[in-house]
Amino acid sequence: MKVIYYNKYFRLCAISFLILSISLSCKNNTKEAKIMTVNGEIVAKQMGKTLSHEHVLVDFIGADSVNRNRYNPEEVYKVVLPYLKEVKESGCQTFIECTPAYLGRDPKLLVRLSEATGLNIITNTGYYGARQNQYLPHYAFKETADQLAGRWINEWLNGIDNTNVRPGFIKIAVDQGELTDIHEKLVRAAARTHLKTGLTIASHTGPAIGAFEEIEILKEEGVDPSAFIWVHAQAEKNLQYHVKAAKMGAWISFDGLGWEKPETYVQLLKNMKSQDLLNKVLISHDAGWYHVGEPNGGNFIGFTTLFDKLLPALRDSGFTDNEINLLLVINPAEAFSVRVKNF
Repeated sequence: MKVIYYNKYFRLCAISFLILSISLSCKNNTKEAKIMTVNGEIVAKQMGKTLSHEHVLVDFIGADSVNRNRYNPEEVYKVVLPYLKEVKESGCQTFIECTPAYLGRDPKLLVRLSEATGLNIITNTGYYGARQNQYLPHYAFKETADQLAGRWINEWLNGIDNTNVRPGFIKIAVDQGELTDIHEKLVRAAARTHLKTGLTIASHTGPAIGAFEEIEILKEEGVDPSAFIWVHAQAEKNLQYHVKAAKMGAWISFDGLGWEKPETYVQLLKNMKSQDLLNKVLISHDAGWYHVGEPNGGNFIGFTTLFDKLLPALRDSGFTDNEINLLLVINPAEAFSVRVKNF
C-alpha cells in the first residue's frame, strides 16, 4: 500500500511541476512578446496591421549640418497628420518610422503624431552609413564598435535626446556591394546592442552581397539571423537569394511600395509563398516624407498603396486572408518583439 501511495505522490508532484513549468513558460513568453513604441511598451498582439518601414521627416543635408532648427515642427505636424490619419482609417494600427539619428529623427514630433492619430509609432537607434557615410557623425569613424553600441544602448536605457522616448529597433545602413570597414563596424555595433537590449536590427542594404555578409557578422557576434531585417530586399533581382536568406532565419523586407508597382510585389510574394516562406516577409512603402529644405516639405507620398492596391492584387492572385494577416499582423509582431536572439 505504501508503494502505491508513494507512486501516486510522485506522479502528482511530477504533474504539478509540469503545470508550473508550463505556467512559467507562458509567463516568460508573454513577457518577451513586447514592443517599444514612442509612448512606451505595448504587448506585441496590440500592434495589429503594421507598416514596417516608413518615414515622417527626412533631412538630407548631412550629419555635420543637420539641426532641428532647420524646420518648424508645427508645420511638419500639420503636413504629416492628414496622411497618418488616412492610413489609420485604412486599417493600419502600427507605423514603424525608420528615419535614424542625423537624418531627421524627431522623437517629440512622433509622440505628438501618435497621440493625435492613435497609431502606435516606433522609432529607432543606430546610424546610417549608406550614401558614402555622409550621415554618420564624425565620431563614428574613430570610435570602436563597443563605443558606438554604448551610445545606442544608452538610448534604450535612458531615452533619446533627453526625452523619455526609447527606441523600438536598431536602424543601420550600408552601401551596396561588399561591406567597407566602417560598415562592418556598424553591423558589429548593432549586434552588440542587440545582445544587450533585444532590439531587432533593420539594415538598409539592397542587393544580396551585403545582406549575406551582415548575416555572417551577426552570427560571429552570437546573434541569430532572426534578429536581422534585410531592408530593401526588393533591390535584389535574383529571387533565390530572398529564399536563401529567409531559410537562414533573416526577415526579408519588400518595402518600396511608395515608389514601385504593386504588381512587382505580387511576384515577389508569390515566390516566397511558393517556398512556404511567407512567415519571414515584411512589406511596406518606404514612403513619406516631409523633406526638410523644400517648400512645405516637398512632394509627400502617402502610405495607402498597400491597402488600396497591393492587397486587392494579392487576393486576386489567390492569397488568403490568413496569408495577408500573416504578412501585416503576425510577422511584424514577431520581427519587432524585443528579446535577445542568440545564435
